Amino acid sequence: MSPAGLDIRPLRAADEADWRRLWRAYLEFYETELPEAVYASTFARLIGDDPRDYNCLLATLDGRPVGLAHFLLHRTCWNIADTCYLQDLYAAPEARGKGIGRALVEAVFARAKEMGAFEVHWLTNTENATARRLYDQLGEIVPYVKYRRRL
Repeated sequence: MSPAGLDIRPLRAADEADWRRLWRAYLEFYETELPEAVYASTFARLIGDDPRDYNCLLATLDGRPVGLAHFLLHRTCWNIADTCYLQDLYAAPEARGKGIGRALVEAVFARAKEMGAFEVHWLTNTENATARRLYDQLGEIVPYVKYRRRL
């Protein structure tokens, strides 16, 4: 159950400072730093109007932004409908344990369905036990290993 005062809504241009604060904290959790150009480009994409670009939902608690979810619809060769990739999910430490993460994921599910997607998929670090407890309730683990090659 979501707490009173929780609102999940699309990101707006006026949210840039709060989005940067939340995303910076998310990246710190994963011990990652990115240059300013990536922040600026990412924010521009998130508030842009390209339907094939990333989307962002912002969680506010009593009007204060406390969480975010970045997601993208993309084509797949395995279905006619698009699939949705939930790339980033973050709840500020002071808001954890209040259902913010669950509310954001469920809002992504609803938004993806509205946009015509047939599924939502996501990744997490194998050692992120807190996130995995939530994800185990919301989805199923698939038997695949992720590979990448940096170019």
